[in-house]
Amino acid sequence: MDVARLKQHFPLLNQLCALQPVTWFNPKNSPMAEGYPHVGLTREQVSDASERLKRFAPWLMQVFPETRARQGIIESDIAPLPQLQQVLDMRYGQRLEGKLWLKKDSHLPVSGSIKARGGIYEVLAHAEKLAMAAGLLNYHDDYRLLATPACRELFSQQRIAVGSTGNLGLSIGIISASLGFDVTVHMSADARAWKKQKLREHGVKVVEYQQDYGVAVAEGRRQAASDPHCFFIDDENSHNLFLGYAVAGERLKQQLAAENITVDADHPLFVYLPCGVGGGPGGVAFGLKLAFGDHVHCIFAEPTHSPCMLLGVHTGLHDGISVQDLGIDNRTAADGLAVGRASGFVGRAMERLLCAFYTLSDEEMYALLGLLQQHESLALEPSALAGMCGPWRISADPQPLAEQGISSASLAAATHLVWATGGGMVPPGPMAEYLAQARRLLNT
Repeated sequence: MDVARLKQHFPLLNQLCALQPVTWFNPKNSPMAEGYPHVGLTREQVSDASERLKRFAPWLMQVFPETRARQGIIESDIAPLPQLQQVLDMRYGQRLEGKLWLKKDSHLPVSGSIKARGGIYEVLAHAEKLAMAAGLLNYHDDYRLLATPACRELFSQQRIAVGSTGNLGLSIGIISASLGFDVTVHMSADARAWKKQKLREHGVKVVEYQQDYGVAVAEGRRQAASDPHCFFIDDENSHNLFLGYAVAGERLKQQLAAENITVDADHPLFVYLPCGVGGGPGGVAFGLKLAFGDHVHCIFAEPTHSPCMLLGVHTGLHDGISVQDLGIDNRTAADGLAVGRASGFVGRAMERLLCAFYTLSDEEMYALLGLLQQHESLALEPSALAGMCGPWRISADPQPLAEQGISSASLAAATHLVWATGGGMVPPGPMAEYLAQARRLLNT
């Protein structure tokens, strides 16, 4: 790869290589009617995913009592952040128009991260398919049948594998083991030790690698390919994962309506999504576009050391280029975002439906983690804070937004929703370390 020529053609790469925080407004961003056909998935498929999750609700309530509060539906709350908004106005030297909210996927039941959406959905869809093929289940049954000895015996003869930096592995591992599958999670070097330990406590096989996410996925995929009874869950290319995430859109629409929050041309919704390989934020963004159309604007946030999706979409090379090709080390404290090569499927599907991308440093994520805990009494893992500076980054220069048809007047009435992707299950010890690092950076 001729990196020098790439940098000449795409000057932004010089800033990426220098690990400078950048903001890039996507010139390919298009109206929903134009971008939707390129996704390759439909509104009907997302509705089908939503119905499948409803069928599984009785089983989920039986196996995971923490889901009973929502009748077996795995969903998270939204919460306003008025105090933090004022603090960040001062930190960034500008007053944010509109209101700041948090989507608490960090506290989703079962596995405590955004991955509980797509990961759990994919395993449930696979289990349903196997049980129906074996004549043990039909669509009209009470899905608590899946906990019977006959179904567990069926699943015990099947294997599931996944490659992960941590949170996807947690969701896949916990739900697969609960159904009775023999499950293996291939984890990269940057995965947190407590996540590996939690998986082992659930009876999951954990295979560790000294290399990054890409190697863990490639090796997991290779081993699964030689085993006809092994189902490999591919975070880079899975449509079912993507559809599981997309269900969030219609649910958020209901939540905002319950809070009397209007979303229309005069009251736009901006959503800030931390991005690793891209499946989670891509699927959520697709669901949001289905729910709100051109009135929602989705922004992806990545670490300065791992800007793989920005790099792929900006150059148009998608999974044909990695951050390592540019000499960027892909080492970040945001373990869920430590991905060097973005999903080509997600990049190509969503590049016309994304408003902007930006990068931020690990130090800023830690500082934001500390400020959230101090002013809103909420503690998350570092990667979940990637979206928190987004509203100020996007609002700093109104001209690119105006070019996308977003007026200054509508910004004053905007809702800014930061998607918190993980942290609800972090043990006290690691969380204390995160907060200590935050205090050091904030000098408090």
